[in-house]
Amino acid sequence: MVKPAVTRRSKAAPARQKAAVRKLHICTYNIHKGFSQFKARMMIHELRDRLHGLNPDIVFLQEVQGLHARHAERRSDWPESGQHDFLAEGVWTDTAYGGNAIYDHGHHGNAVLSRFPILSSHNEDISELRFERRGLLHTQISVPGWRQPLHCVCVHLGLTAAARRRQMLALAERMEALGDADTPLIIAGDFNDWHNRAGNLIAERLGLVEVFGGINGQPARSFPAKLPMFRLDRIYVRGFSIERSEVHFGRPWSRISDHAALSAHLALA
Repeated sequence: MVKPAVTRRSKAAPARQKAAVRKLHICTYNIHKGFSQFKARMMIHELRDRLHGLNPDIVFLQEVQGLHARHAERRSDWPESGQHDFLAEGVWTDTAYGGNAIYDHGHHGNAVLSRFPILSSHNEDISELRFERRGLLHTQISVPGWRQPLHCVCVHLGLTAAARRRQMLALAERMEALGDADTPLIIAGDFNDWHNRAGNLIAERLGLVEVFGGINGQPARSFPAKLPMFRLDRIYVRGFSIERSEVHFGRPWSRISDHAALSAHLALA
């Protein structure tokens, strides 16, 4: 069996990033392991082009293929590196990846891509079932001009309400132990939270606001990507004002993954 991967990569940041940053553009996306809906086509190259065009500062990715030996053998255009590093090439200097589902020929999990230095990364196993592997990838990012690191957590929660509640409690406990109540925080990913119960739990406990719903509204519809009906994906923030947010659905996004991508423009409060 392949050894689980928890990796962090960093390259020298461009000189222009030394100026103080007050605004962030972020995105979250379940990339479906680089394949279209029903795995009909490999879309990792189109996905990279689309993310590069969107050009956010920080990207939260779920279902990222860190390694797949069989695809690498059978497909000449399969990326030589993990999908997180392949997608980051030329745009995001730092990446963090945590492998959650581990199998004989590879592994997949969550990833964070960042223009700014990733100071640390930790992948916490929150799996409830043997065949439903889940994790929380927590990174601390050094944003130029900020007096404290930005905490970013990429999540992919379970399929049952009970599992999601326990997973969110684990996340809340971790963040309460590591940071003060005013520490800038972004939690984003695939919550699989059909009824918006687990999300409300962490929002109230950690003082978060969901970027589409505000304090009392509803998250955006993000699934399926062709015509979203279900509110599965979320972006929660603390310490920011929300300038605008957007759901990226329909073509060409619906050709890439079964989930829509979500993005938001934030200003440090």
